[in-house]
Amino acid sequence: MEITGKNILVVGLARTGVAVARFLVRNGARVTVTDLRDETALAGPLGELAGLPVQYVLGRHDEADFAAADMVVVSPGVPQESPYLQASRKAGREVITEIELASRFVAAPMVAITGTNGKTTTTTLTGEIFSACGYRTFVGGNIGNPLVELVEGGEPVERVVVEISSFQLEWISSFRPRVAVLLNITEDHLDRYATFQEYIDAKVRIFENQDASDFAVLNLDDPIVAAIAGRIAATVFPMSQRQELAEGIFHRDGVITFRHRGREERFPTARFRITGVHNIENTMASLASTLLLGCDAKRALAAVEAFAGLPHRMELVRELAGVRYYEDSKATNVGSVEKALASFDTITLIAGGKDKGGSYGPLAPLVKERVRHMVLIGEARERMARELGSLTDTRMAATLEEAVELAASLTEPGGVVLFSPACSSFDMFRDYEERAQRFRAAVNALGTGENP
Repeated sequence: MEITGKNILVVGLARTGVAVARFLVRNGARVTVTDLRDETALAGPLGELAGLPVQYVLGRHDEADFAAADMVVVSPGVPQESPYLQASRKAGREVITEIELASRFVAAPMVAITGTNGKTTTTTLTGEIFSACGYRTFVGGNIGNPLVELVEGGEPVERVVVEISSFQLEWISSFRPRVAVLLNITEDHLDRYATFQEYIDAKVRIFENQDASDFAVLNLDDPIVAAIAGRIAATVFPMSQRQELAEGIFHRDGVITFRHRGREERFPTARFRITGVHNIENTMASLASTLLLGCDAKRALAAVEAFAGLPHRMELVRELAGVRYYEDSKATNVGSVEKALASFDTITLIAGGKDKGGSYGPLAPLVKERVRHMVLIGEARERMARELGSLTDTRMAATLEEAVELAASLTEPGGVVLFSPACSSFDMFRDYEERAQRFRAAVNALGTGENP
């Protein structure tokens, strides 16, 4: 891709926008950056670009800039229906996201991972396996480092692993991973997409440019994902916890089995440090991706056994009076909570937060079967109570701290208190991390007589 001398508009000056602008300038492009925030709000990012020949349009967008640019590189946070982006399209200008731009400069085999839940754990574990098997590996995308930082830095790598969001996939045109993984699809981001089908369509674009020489790792246990298998050109490599596969990767009786073109590898799960049915799926996807791209099975197993997981994803906080307290603050949608509920029996569930627009109905069977008590908080608590409250003993709490105290009083020894919100955090907290810290503090204050 030739960018020298091109007029390129970068929309949005968060970390990714800074990296894009820096990369483009250093490769000879004429760069304009536009952001609705003003200079005061952007002091940090502007400092990172100080001294570079960049033009700025701040505190506003100018439609003429979008129509005149040879290319627009847009932040994934900007919706497709933005009138400014539509002005670019009408003028025949190419609109892409950073992941599309960067991928055009990546030569190493790439694993791209998407899905509603489990992306970050799977991406991180995949990178750990590649590294343990001796490959120089870059891990980034929707987590951590933008992919463009790899191409900007110019460091040679042998494997690339990227987490990809539906937002990033909206504007791809040639993005083509060697292995593309689709973990699951459940209702999410309906505040962004007009319909659930629009969200599904965005996710499926990860396979759009693959051919039969590439691999698509598909979770057959998810009916929406399974239905995609016949629609893509890539070689499908299936995974399942429900059925044995002659070709693919599956879990049965505490062993993950990988089968591919006559090769079979077995991975006992007894020593895995990450638990839960969802983490078996994540691990299968990571093993499939890495073994398909040359990893040794023994070294891969050692890497999985050493992996302790990521913060705020079903972490055991403590055990008190025979009750285990799990923090799953990253569970911001229904699909993620389904996996968490399927991992325990005799649950007191603390849930609620800012409603994201989807139905809570898919939780009903597991709530009825496994949840003994439910304590609801936040803006969504009334709607959650209407959809699920009749299925179990349901209480309301004004604060997360009150919910923890109530859950502790309700839960018998041998039970589990699970904080898995099914909602975003922005009604009561800065982000899911602050929400997690507040939960952990409240749990650790139990029995001490202290206020967290």
